[in-house]
Amino acid sequence: MIAIENTLVSEDVIDKAFVCDLNKCKGACCVMGDMGAPLDEDELPVLKKIYNKVKPYMSHGGIKAVEKQGLYIHEGGGEYTTPLIKGKECAYVYFHDNTAFCAIEKAYLEGKIDFKKPISCHLYPIRITKHKDYDALNYDRWEVCAPACKLGESLKVPVYVFLKESLTRKYGEEWYKQLTFVAEELDKRI
Repeated sequence: MIAIENTLVSEDVIDKAFVCDLNKCKGACCVMGDMGAPLDEDELPVLKKIYNKVKPYMSHGGIKAVEKQGLYIHEGGGEYTTPLIKGKECAYVYFHDNTAFCAIEKAYLEGKIDFKKPISCHLYPIRITKHKDYDALNYDRWEVCAPACKLGESLKVPVYVFLKESLTRKYGEEWYKQLTFVAEELDKRI
């Protein structure tokens, strides 16, 4: 683990390669799993604020799921997630050509809102475990992302480089510069 400010970063974030390959995975990370996307507590009021602008991009099933379950689910222990449609895909997913896309991100890309998507989605395949005094950033290995690992390896793009925008969004430019410096120093040793 690498300590940067109030974070501990797994070396896998530097050593492993990753580039999403939506043509191969079809957005499986938004559809598979046993719970919705993790949400930070400060994202909950944001969902309330943007919902009416995101709703036109959502599927009928997603709208029904939100109407029945709410904008988010309280999982207990201070954890929140997006609701699921019948225990499957995220309620904020829509499909185009059999590929899952995020309705929140679509509204953002069309200039309707200024929130790109939940940070846990933006940071994937990094998962954050919050501790009292620090965040632990770990690389999450999931079989549905095998095409992304293969593409990342062929392009030689480390996880932290692929996730520059989201890591900077979460921790800031100075933090990302420190991570890059550590990664370059580690690379010199090889």
